[in-house]
Amino acid sequence: MIALTRPECPNPVALSNGKYNDPANKDALRKSTSGKCMYCESKMEHVSYALVEHIKPRSKFPELEFVWENLGFSCQVCNTNKGAKYDEATPFINPYDENPEDHIVFLEFFAHPKQGSQRGKYTINELQLNRAGLIERRKEKFDKFIIMMNIALHISNKSLHNQVIAELKTEAAKDKEFSAMIKNALLAQGLL
Repeated sequence: MIALTRPECPNPVALSNGKYNDPANKDALRKSTSGKCMYCESKMEHVSYALVEHIKPRSKFPELEFVWENLGFSCQVCNTNKGAKYDEATPFINPYDENPEDHIVFLEFFAHPKQGSQRGKYTINELQLNRAGLIERRKEKFDKFIIMMNIALHISNKSLHNQVIAELKTEAAKDKEFSAMIKNALLAQGLL
C-alpha cells in the first residue's frame, strides 16, 4: 500500500446525478493508482475488473456514496474482503488521505503492521493483504529483487554496480506493482 494523490474529479456532474462509476471518474482514479489496487497494489485490469471502491461503505454512510473524496480504485478481492466493514475506532487506512508507511511495513514479501498500529493490523487482516495469491505474486517479484541485489553485490565495476542499483530503485516507483514491498527491501539494504 502506498500514499496516493487524489486527482480532481473530472466529471462532478455524474456524481451529482447519482453515478459514482462514471467512466471519466473511474479512469481518473485508475490513473491515480497507476492501474493498481489502492489496497494490495496488484495490477489487475489484465485479469479482472477493477472497481470504484467506497472507502467508507455506502451501506453505513449513504450520504458519502457520491462524494469524490470517498471513492477509490480497488480490485474485486480487496473490495469483497472489505465489504461493508468499517470500524470508526480503527478505520481502514485510506492511502489518499494518509501515508500507509506509517502503519504497514513489508518484511520480505509479507505485510506487517508497524509496531503499535492497530489500523495497520486491521487493514492487513480484514483485506487479507497476506492472502495466498498475493504472497505468491509478491514472492516472485521479491525473488527477482534478491537475484538482482546479489548481482549488484558481486559486480566489482562501480559503474555497472550503480546501474543495477538504479534499476532496482525503478521497481520502487509508484507505478510498479508491489512498490511498497520493494521500497522496504531497498531501505533495509540502505539503498534509499
